[in-house]
Amino acid sequence: MSVKLRLVRMGKKKRPTYRVIAADARSPRDGRFIEVLGTYNPVTKVVVEADGTGPSSPADIKIDSEKALKWLRQGAQPTERVRKLLEISGTWDQFKGGSN
Repeated sequence: MSVKLRLVRMGKKKRPTYRVIAADARSPRDGRFIEVLGTYNPVTKVVVEADGTGPSSPADIKIDSEKALKWLRQGAQPTERVRKLLEISGTWDQFKGGSN
């Protein structure tokens, strides 16, 4: 069984949130999954500074590093977007540093 780390879309219309999951590669995007590894909210509240500088809206990323590392060490393949989220959270560096 080939396992992928990928995103599942949740949330309301025009207000997406995502779960980072481990799933069988043959399962559909929003189908059956093995384990939830974290969440990703790309649409956070926009903060405008008092001095009028541009809006700032950092994405909210919460990933359980221990679970993600467990799946990566077992050979799970992350999608490109999940790999970028793992890099931002620091989990990808832990995985690459620990595998040498």
